[in-house]
Amino acid sequence: MNFLARGTIPFSEEYWKKIDETVVENVRKNLIGRQFLSLFGPLGAGNLSINVDELSATEEIGDGVIKTTGREFVELPQIFEDFVIPWRDIENSEATGSPLDLSRVITAAQSIAQKEDSLIFFGNEFLKCKGILNASGTTKISKGDWSKGENAFSNIAAGISSFTSKGIIGRYSLIVSPDLFVQFQRIQPSLGMMEVDRISKMLNGHLFNAPILGKNKAVLICSEPQYMDLAVGKDMETGYLETKGFNHCFRIMETAALRIKCKDAIIIFE
Repeated sequence: MNFLARGTIPFSEEYWKKIDETVVENVRKNLIGRQFLSLFGPLGAGNLSINVDELSATEEIGDGVIKTTGREFVELPQIFEDFVIPWRDIENSEATGSPLDLSRVITAAQSIAQKEDSLIFFGNEFLKCKGILNASGTTKISKGDWSKGENAFSNIAAGISSFTSKGIIGRYSLIVSPDLFVQFQRIQPSLGMMEVDRISKMLNGHLFNAPILGKNKAVLICSEPQYMDLAVGKDMETGYLETKGFNHCFRIMETAALRIKCKDAIIIFE
């Protein structure tokens, strides 16, 4: 079934190609979560749920039945953003050969990228799901003033040490809000190097500036797939919704869910 309904409107393949390329380019530029999370899938548009297993999940045998403890099933929710292209813009482009203004497509792509990142970091109250920053059972470390001295480096190093002491080994990623990222843009006088370079080197380059976090937020994670990933049912794609007032309405949509399998792989600085 072609649920994206692209065949219901006589747009040329060239128009759809331009829209798809614009969406993909701008989603990739704005997504943060997918820069450090592994993807599980795509599983297919029809998949409604996905299992989330804790690392300690085991099978228990009862009277002729087996169940898996430490496993839960979560919904693969739909995330979407709509946009409209005025009919006169399309008519003018077809008649004159001038490029079609895709500013509305760019804005929608940016918006759905922010919605996915918001789901990853903060979860969603309507969906009753938690994200990296508000999941229960994560480790908290008191954050010093990262604008001074070696406080940031010391805190992050302590976080990495905490991971290794628990056997959480792999790709460590630090995600910070823009204000904290700006605080890293200073030279350490005793070392003659930028603090951002020093921290990035400690993390093998896995330092991310995430506007979606707001202010004064930082989280260190071990982003190996055995600890967490992003399960994707239907990856982002654009479909046709309807004609309204002669104008053409589109929807960018996906189905995805964050899977946190090990809470020990998350350290929040607060």
